[in-house]
Amino acid sequence: MSITIKTESEIEKMRVAGKLAAEVLEMIEPHVVPGVTTDELNTICHDYIVNTQGTIPAPLNYRGFPKSICTSINHTVCHGIPSDKKIKSGDIINVDITVIKDGYHGDTSKMFCVGEVSPHAKRLIKITQEAMYLGIKQVKHGATLGDIGEAIQHYAESNRYSVVREFCGHGIGKNFHEDPHVLHYGKAGEGEVLEAGMIITIEPMINLGKRHVKVLADGWTAVTKDHSLSAQWEHTVLVTEKGYEILTLRQEEMALA
Repeated sequence: MSITIKTESEIEKMRVAGKLAAEVLEMIEPHVVPGVTTDELNTICHDYIVNTQGTIPAPLNYRGFPKSICTSINHTVCHGIPSDKKIKSGDIINVDITVIKDGYHGDTSKMFCVGEVSPHAKRLIKITQEAMYLGIKQVKHGATLGDIGEAIQHYAESNRYSVVREFCGHGIGKNFHEDPHVLHYGKAGEGEVLEAGMIITIEPMINLGKRHVKVLADGWTAVTKDHSLSAQWEHTVLVTEKGYEILTLRQEEMALA
């Protein structure tokens, strides 16, 4: 699969899909409370995606994934499968949403604090979000993927956190996952050169402890080997001539972007 440059028509469809994905995260926020199960969150999101938005939940049956969203709690790095597990006060959870509208994908995720969360967990979440934005701010026509990776890695490691290397961002469009692979570590000036019209996800996974992860027997759920907390944020980003456009921006983020 080669890197695709989107047409204006495709970009407009991606804007619509991105906005819809962002709206799912805005909708689910009041439901992320102590005592709710991740399967209940999945059901609420699925019903909203299918019945309210008229979109398709991309994860459902994707390579055998059994649910419509990913829910990754505490030391789960990514791809957590919704279940009858109840979240409790003190947990942190990533909810990852991808919807398909008119054949195009919008992909985004957000960290939620459940009840009263420890200061070190809040700090990890904050630094991870800031690292994502530092990566996004490298995006422009003529920049490289290494520029993104170095910005994220330097900021995370300067705060004594580690960057997960087994999972990365990706191109996105008609396909859920397209070229290129967008690493969240690297060296500025290296890697693929960005071109206006490319659309990628930037989605760093940052660990409180060491960077190493393992995938559980279900074949999906990735966790930190040392059971340290992990956080992730994700946006779908369009490369423009002068910079970038975040296609999955939520209302609460308007001042940050």
